[in-house]
Amino acid sequence: MSEANILRSPYPDVDIPNLPLVPFVLGRVSEFPDHPAIICGVSGKTYTYAQLDDAVKHVAAGLHAHGIRKGDVVGIVSPNLPDFPVVFYATVLIGAIASTVNPIATAEEIGAQFADSEALLIVTIPELFEKCTAAARLASTVREIVVFGEADGATPYRELFAHGNTPPVVEIDPATDVAALPYSSGTSGIPKGVMLTHRNLVANLQQMQAVTEVIDSTSRVLGVMPFFHIYGMVVVMGGALRQGACIVSMPRFDLERMLQLLQDHKIRMANIVPPILVALAKHPVVTNYDLSQLKYLFSGAAPLGIELASACQERLGLTVRQGYGLTETSPVTHFHPMDDRRVVLDSVGPAAPNTECRLVDPVTGEECAPGERGELWLRGPQLMKGYFNKPEATAACMTDDGWFKTGDVAVVDDQGWYKIVDRVKELIKYKGMQVAPAELEALLLGHPAVADVAVIPVPDPDAGEIPKAFVVARAPLTADEVMAFVAARVSSYKKVRQVEFVDTIPKSPSGKILRRLLVEQERRRALPPSL
Repeated sequence: MSEANILRSPYPDVDIPNLPLVPFVLGRVSEFPDHPAIICGVSGKTYTYAQLDDAVKHVAAGLHAHGIRKGDVVGIVSPNLPDFPVVFYATVLIGAIASTVNPIATAEEIGAQFADSEALLIVTIPELFEKCTAAARLASTVREIVVFGEADGATPYRELFAHGNTPPVVEIDPATDVAALPYSSGTSGIPKGVMLTHRNLVANLQQMQAVTEVIDSTSRVLGVMPFFHIYGMVVVMGGALRQGACIVSMPRFDLERMLQLLQDHKIRMANIVPPILVALAKHPVVTNYDLSQLKYLFSGAAPLGIELASACQERLGLTVRQGYGLTETSPVTHFHPMDDRRVVLDSVGPAAPNTECRLVDPVTGEECAPGERGELWLRGPQLMKGYFNKPEATAACMTDDGWFKTGDVAVVDDQGWYKIVDRVKELIKYKGMQVAPAELEALLLGHPAVADVAVIPVPDPDAGEIPKAFVVARAPLTADEVMAFVAARVSSYKKVRQVEFVDTIPKSPSGKILRRLLVEQERRRALPPSL
């Protein structure tokens, strides 16, 4: 491949410190020891930076006393609580690996993840102890469950504080030693453990500096994105703590509680996903709260349409920006600049510093010409080490010369700004023409009567596939009105040709539309009735 075909970041490269993750994230504690690091938006429990640093060291010593050694996996099954970062960074401090899981996952799903990751110890909340116990029976390596608080048969969290605050010094090679093992979303295929090294995570925090520098030790940021997910784990938890900001955490999303916290804590920046932005742009209850201190909304994890972003900016008088990334890239690879320079709201922005891109035809494997859509390939220091114990899966998405095949279809403009138009396998083929569901979804979210929407392909004898929209309406709306709205704004082959009204759109915790569930539902409907 010619070097000329590599699309480089417009930003100058940043220096990446050769440090383990914890000294990098918490290395500035002495600058603001008495500032709050994290406050629970429900209970009010608070850690100052000095207290957080001390708790991390206590729990690290406690985990070591409970038999955790370098390379061992500690599972975390918890909502966003102030002690989540304590356990996460304590695990990583002693060279162990933190593997996080969605707390609403089933026992079978949790058990499968921890069996695959070979977890030795699980940390959870009392309400999930029974479920984690059932999961542990499926993961034979688990030998202890610790709970925040108490539960019969569990190790109380406080016992981890009984071994002093001087954990053993462990030699860590940032380039090769794994710090975190989140699992990929599973929107296609079996979830896989993503091996993220200390250097991957440190590199990504450095690459995001242009985003996080808009906050400082006087700022408060919203912690609604799940810490178990790579977005919340790195961008929110790591990014805010590195800057000395205070995270106001939410154990679960609730719109009115979120608005109350934004108002009462005078939160300056909120990392969110498009469904939350929809509520901020359209829900009438928003006007009941004073959000004048909120200056930045940063959206990620799913495509954001220009109409929705513009509507939110105009309603709240703030700056909306978005970015792009994947679990496999730690996660950020693209983001909008946070200043007032040129911004294309429905783009994910230019590539991050130190990040290289290619656009490749997913069928032929040939480089795409300028302006053409192609699968986005990435290379940079934030790229994962590989999938845990799955060399074949790793080889399927990573080339020998270090390129990662994202599975996302993108197009880049002449200024180096990228737009993600869809997943490779989710493109709709209408009479051989490609139709991107995300494009139609973004368009429909601009309709004042549409609260949420998902678009999928459905089989058609003449066209091969046609777009079908699943619509959550906030006001009276007909299928004909939906189809006419789209038809007036797109090429004829992109028109929505079927509409179904639903109460909710299935989504992952990070806000990604789970189109595969709707596709599977349609397939079941198409089956002949059993005899």
